[in-house]
Amino acid sequence: MFQRYVAIGDSFTEGVGDELQGGQLRGWADLVALGLAAASDAPVSYANLAVRGRLLGPIVAEQLEPALAQTPDLLSLCGGGNDLMRPRVEISYVIDLMGQVVERALDSGAHVLVLSGGNPSRHLPMGAVMQRRGDRLAEAAHDAFVRPGVTLVDNWADALLAEGRFWSVDKLHLNALGHTRVASNVLDALGVPVPAKWDEVEAAAAERVQSTAAYYREYVLPWIGRRLTGRSSGDGRPPKRPTLELVDA
Repeated sequence: MFQRYVAIGDSFTEGVGDELQGGQLRGWADLVALGLAAASDAPVSYANLAVRGRLLGPIVAEQLEPALAQTPDLLSLCGGGNDLMRPRVEISYVIDLMGQVVERALDSGAHVLVLSGGNPSRHLPMGAVMQRRGDRLAEAAHDAFVRPGVTLVDNWADALLAEGRFWSVDKLHLNALGHTRVASNVLDALGVPVPAKWDEVEAAAAERVQSTAAYYREYVLPWIGRRLTGRSSGDGRPPKRPTLELVDA
């Protein structure tokens, strides 16, 4: 059983879309930490260095070494989603960067959890492009990371997770129900019992934003603006849980 869990990544791992009352983010990684703690007789500590908007290169450059400095016995990586949304992306480049994380973490003695996000392509403008790129990345990750010391969780291939009820109004981030399903997928893959009460989780009711002028104005145009100006939604934002802290199961 793992006792020192550190997560690195982007908005998916930060928990965007799973907002609690008061604005605090939860997300699948927080839930995995809770699941580990609930199943363990020993204390479990958890850190989350993920920052929204990060490309995979900055995730590796900014988060990997601070994560490994905390000597985790479990390190999770999910990244590359923001890379896939750029006009051009080399899948081999993404896999090479992920491979650097895997090798460094294995060398440090950590078990590595590599996972993909859910597939939002059916809900997004230009979704067919995302589908093709995501399929290629998932296939390449399977070829590269099915190996001892690594647990690969392919949420991209989870057909149920692609349903609209698991997604936030921005169509890009999972909601509370979606994050809970990802956490369940992860715990299953790690051989850790999924808390029974998670079956009762329901996403907060939210009005669905369709592909209307309001949707483009609120979500698409700001994203395009950041791309044109070289900005990120995570600029100046610190990790939400930068150091290991005990988990209260």
